[in-house]
Amino acid sequence: MEYLGKTKIIKIDPEKPDEAYLQEAAAILRRGGLVAFPTETVYGLGAAVTHPQAIQRVYAVKGRPADNPLIVHLDSFRRLPAVAAGIPPAARRLAEKFWPGPLTMVLPKKTTVPEEVSAGLPTVAVRVPAHSVALRLLQLAGVPVAAPSANLSGRPSPTRGSHVAEDLDGLVEMILDAGPTGVGVESTVLDLTEETPRILRPGGVTREMLEEVFGFGGVEEADPVAMESGRPVAPGMKYRHYAPKAPLYLVVGEPARVNRYIADRLAEDGKTRRKPAVLAYEEDRDYYRGVLFFSLGEREKPEEAAERLFSLLRACDEAGAELIYAVAPSRTGLGRAVFNRLWKAAGGNVVEVG
Repeated sequence: MEYLGKTKIIKIDPEKPDEAYLQEAAAILRRGGLVAFPTETVYGLGAAVTHPQAIQRVYAVKGRPADNPLIVHLDSFRRLPAVAAGIPPAARRLAEKFWPGPLTMVLPKKTTVPEEVSAGLPTVAVRVPAHSVALRLLQLAGVPVAAPSANLSGRPSPTRGSHVAEDLDGLVEMILDAGPTGVGVESTVLDLTEETPRILRPGGVTREMLEEVFGFGGVEEADPVAMESGRPVAPGMKYRHYAPKAPLYLVVGEPARVNRYIADRLAEDGKTRRKPAVLAYEEDRDYYRGVLFFSLGEREKPEEAAERLFSLLRACDEAGAELIYAVAPSRTGLGRAVFNRLWKAAGGNVVEVG
């Protein structure tokens, strides 16, 4: 697990990335090292698929369960035959519309893909990231790169280079820091191995966007509770994820009732002298004067909550919060992905108010 050198942290301009640094990062990947790099969703911890030992090290560095598969990143759709045994027409249609972008497709795996990448499954999860640094790095590396989020397993995913350094400094060869990511939550994972496409993890490509391709009702969605009890067939389906250090309670219901419930709990917490924090929307701010308040943005702009979420969870840690209440977003559009991440972070601490 240990990297016996000093992690090289490189600040890089996403508009004009320094080719020399990207060449250096690509060489690290080709020789079996680990490089953390930005994507449009979160930062990834990359290892070349051609180096099974490097893939094993990704699991060790993160503390990631061995049965949790990784996503393979490619620089273009034309590279897909290198890792997928079959490419259905639906994959081509989706790639034309969403690649590069935050959509991961689960397809039958080519036998040349190491077992470590797929956690022993006959499938492989693949995407093409929409980030100039990631795409150029992949082009220069010349090999598929397996890359889960560049954080310690279970922690909030990294949307800043500083988040990566906080978790992995000294454990990997290089971190390419290109500033904040855009989407903020991980890619949508879509299973294309069955007749009807099935969303295994909601993300930056929403169900509504997918139904524009397949028609209304043409996409299924996996039940996250049921999926937690079995073997994960894609990243992010099992185990507690995205969690801050303090217990997080996700409160679900009509906004006014949710805010009243949390305000009542805060009054009780005040008697115990615990230090609570609240993740809520900007229009909820008046409920929480005098409390650690972290804004998810405007309720009608779920992209703001998606972009901010993981940074806010880490900010709760930095502020020393001992208890966190989060207002649940609407489960439509991108709000479905934000809800999913908060639900995972809560680890069963979900309160529904009538």
